[in-house]
Amino acid sequence: MSRKPISFRTELPLLIWLVIVWGALWRDFSPGNLLFGALIAVLVAKLFYLPPVELSGRFNILRAIPFALMFLGKVVAASFLVLFLAVVKGPKVRSAVVAVPLRSHSDLMVTATGHVISLIPGSLVVEVDRSTSTLYLHALNIYEEADIQKIREETRVIEARLIRIMGTREEVAALDSEQRPGMEGATL
Repeated sequence: MSRKPISFRTELPLLIWLVIVWGALWRDFSPGNLLFGALIAVLVAKLFYLPPVELSGRFNILRAIPFALMFLGKVVAASFLVLFLAVVKGPKVRSAVVAVPLRSHSDLMVTATGHVISLIPGSLVVEVDRSTSTLYLHALNIYEEADIQKIREETRVIEARLIRIMGTREEVAALDSEQRPGMEGATL
């Protein structure tokens, strides 16, 4: 089975990421270790089929900074909530697995959204259905349908913000047209 060759430019983000991971795993970002990591990254990319990382070609830093601050705030608030639930409610805390269909069918957006959600304490992606771009989240503190809707809404807000940061122009346009009719969620 022959695969279509991937250009170096297309493969470069993956190679850079692999070198960063190599340095982080060894806790050594010296030039020699990073050079060896780059050699390993090239070997991995050439020997094993890794699908190319398809980037949109755009990154909005003016939206990324507030997103990062919002994310840090959510991590801190959720950490205290999980602490409270563990200390006060203990084993009485109810949880659920919630299906959240996403707007984007891009692997990058689905993965980024899933990672952001999983990094916020109290929720974890347990399954991803690529064919429908649906995340299945295990979430804490779920007692009624309103709690489920809140999880879905928070996830879709995070996805929308990620689309505005690094989504394709088509995804941003679809997001804009989705919000115009009733202007719900205008704070995105």
